[in-house]
Amino acid sequence: MRSIREKFAEAVFLISALAAVAAVLLICVFLFANGLPAIGEIGLSEFLLGETWQPTSGIFGVFPMIIGSIYVTGFALAMAVPVGVCTAIFMARFCNDRIHSIIKPCVDLLAGIPSIVYGFFGLMVVVPFIRDNFGGTGSSLLAASVILAIMILPTIIGVSETSIRAVPNNIYEGALALGASHERGVISIVVPAAKSGVVSSIILGVGRAVGETMAVVMVAGNQAMIPESVTSGVRTLTANIVMEMAYATDLHHDALIATGVVLFVFVLFINLLFSVLKRRAAK
Repeated sequence: MRSIREKFAEAVFLISALAAVAAVLLICVFLFANGLPAIGEIGLSEFLLGETWQPTSGIFGVFPMIIGSIYVTGFALAMAVPVGVCTAIFMARFCNDRIHSIIKPCVDLLAGIPSIVYGFFGLMVVVPFIRDNFGGTGSSLLAASVILAIMILPTIIGVSETSIRAVPNNIYEGALALGASHERGVISIVVPAAKSGVVSSIILGVGRAVGETMAVVMVAGNQAMIPESVTSGVRTLTANIVMEMAYATDLHHDALIATGVVLFVFVLFINLLFSVLKRRAAK
């Protein structure tokens, strides 16, 4: 009887794993089967390097959206990584249990807030603040970066804190035994020992930032051109898809799916990089 239960459980787990793999394969087949022909018809260089997106004229260049996604993600990381890593260090090694019991639920709550709420907050608070203090319309690269920075903070804090706490305590105690202060032991010994986990948290944050759509659409300005400054409007790859897919037809529709292929390759590269870092950490 026990053997039958074990075989049944093994079959259930196998089916679940195969279902996950099948879902990924189906998504890949759909994207590439519909996107690659469009890229071939438009031209790879014209599609990836073209600076003009005018579907009504049959011009499909996603380079401004690629640059917009890179800029928004880069600025968001520049703001979120220092705050997130420092918060994780404080929570893991410096704060007492009482303070930790207050900060941890707040971080978890940030992770659970829907994207539309972040977007509404950005539209009502961040955009007017930028418009009044930095000029422009307010809906800009800077506004999108600020909102994304807030959104990826829980990911960076949570994974980084777990990695720092996972460092064996005898490493820290060895630093103290050699005369290091508490602060120096944590910063110079514990944090470098957890660097693979910290880097992994950053990569996961990049994945979240690249794939975010709704909040960015609400605050970025959505101008399909390369931004000239942080107060200029910007359109990301995800925003480009969600804004036009409802009414797109024929080649326009396929070009949007091809945009999804570009986004998929970005996310795939990030996941592969994450896997490599995890393997190095395991070794």
